[in-house]
Amino acid sequence: MKLVIGNKNYSSWSLRAWLLLSANEIPFEEIRVPLSQSDSQAELRKYSDAAKVPVLLDEDTVIWDSLAINEYISEQYLEGQGWPNDPIARAIARSCCAEMHSSFFSIREKMPMNCRALGREIEIDQNLGKEILRVDSLWTEIIQQYSNDGSGLFGGFTIADCMFAPIVFRFNTYNVEISDIAQNYVNKMLDHPSMQNWLSHARAEKEMIEIEELGM
Repeated sequence: MKLVIGNKNYSSWSLRAWLLLSANEIPFEEIRVPLSQSDSQAELRKYSDAAKVPVLLDEDTVIWDSLAINEYISEQYLEGQGWPNDPIARAIARSCCAEMHSSFFSIREKMPMNCRALGREIEIDQNLGKEILRVDSLWTEIIQQYSNDGSGLFGGFTIADCMFAPIVFRFNTYNVEISDIAQNYVNKMLDHPSMQNWLSHARAEKEMIEIEELGM
């Protein structure tokens, strides 16, 4: 099995798929294609006509979306354990992932994922503030209902944690003020061995994408 990813410092969607494989110690080959280079699109089209990352290659199967990849991994390699066992919790987890997949545009635009950066200061306008508050309240509500210690949104490590992992890095990079419960979750996620592995490789990368380097 192979996973095509972009720069670890910047590619939030790559992280979401990579993290589920890594956290569950599922063997795979990593193919890294640096983004925003003159040949990036041509290189990516070798794996998928979508020319985006990530792409999962499993024998003759090609999957080119983070959430779809994680669904596939859960079904094919984790006996469905990528999601909570309880059907209600599972439905809520899927709702959270769908919201993450299709929302939070201000966070994406004004707080690009930049794992190796710390202490970045940005202006938090009304729309960005609303999205930060939504993430905070969503995490808090779920953790209070489903998690004993806040190490995972639904107790164990699930696809929901993978989908929100880039937000964890973003909140850390831009020193976002959040509730104690949400901050505890951020701290525990940052301590996860797979998150630390990703971060160490992100720090070692040489490429710099200027449009992603926001904040002072």
